Formats: sequence, C-alpha cells, structure tokens
Amino acid sequence: MNDDHVGKWQMERLWAPWRIEYIRQVRDLDCVLCTAPERGDDEQALILHRGTSNYIIMNRYPYSPGHLMVAPYRHTAELDEFTDEECLEHVGFVRLATRLLKDVSGPGGFNIGLNLGRIAGAGLDQHLHTHIVPRWQGDANFMPVIGQTRVMSDSLPSMYAKLQKALDERLAQS
Repeated sequence: MNDDHVGKWQMERLWAPWRIEYIRQVRDLDCVLCTAPERGDDEQALILHRGTSNYIIMNRYPYSPGHLMVAPYRHTAELDEFTDEECLEHVGFVRLATRLLKDVSGPGGFNIGLNLGRIAGAGLDQHLHTHIVPRWQGDANFMPVIGQTRVMSDSLPSMYAKLQKALDERLAQS
C-alpha cells in the first residue's frame, strides 16, 4: 500500500464530550426503570407522565431528540405477563407520547418498538419498555453509522420543558 491510501482510510474523529457521562457512569445493580419513579423528582428523573400501571420517561441517551419510552412500574421482561389493564394503559401512553412529540417537534414519522430480550437488542432486557423515537426526513445520515455519533439538536432539559408544556395543555383540554 502506498502513502495515497493511508489518508483515505484514516479514521476521522468527531468529538461528543457529553458521552463521557454515560461511559464513566457507575452502573447500578438496580433496574433504572424501577428506580426512576421512586426518585421523587420527576423532572430530574425525566418522567413526563404517570399512570396507574405505566409511565412515560425520556431516554437519557436518546437516538433522536425527544426519544421517549413507556414503561410499566412492575418489573417484568415478559409481554405476556401484562394484565389487560396494564397493556391498555401502556398502548394509550404510546399514543399520547406520539401526540406530544407531534405537538412539540412535528416529526415526519416514528419508530415505535419493543426489544424483548438481550438477543433482540434490549439494553434493559429485564424490564419491558416501549421506545418512541421521532424521525425526520434525512435524519438517518452517516453520523450514527460511520461516525458512531448521534447529533442532538435539543438538550434534554429543553425538550423536557417543551413536552411537559404540551402535556399540560393536552390534559387541560380533556
């Protein structure tokens, strides 16, 4: 290989200093989806809405701005362990989350899904949760694939405030 090929294959660096918080984080043995509702400060925990069996929480390490999750309070990894009431509220909260995101940021679409089991891609494989990932035309560029970097156009506190305002307005209307 001559010197012309070296520059062509040299790795570029994209700095994402916010990721160091995640990398250095001391991993709790406790389930984050069990402990988040117990923290007592929903804004700190990024919990937007609570129901009887489920809650809506922002993903602290989102795939895109506004990435939300719906999780049951009950620690279970099995979808077939949901009661009908838990399931109905869970799906209703997924629907509410999409409405809030449409109100706040007008995505062109959503990825909504459950990863059941580690082999299926679940990072938190012992506590079932549904991801609601807002999507926009052209948002899936080379950055996550080649650069292993996600570009967030809004901060978590700012997005939390916008979503909370939209939720308060929706709840006041109903």
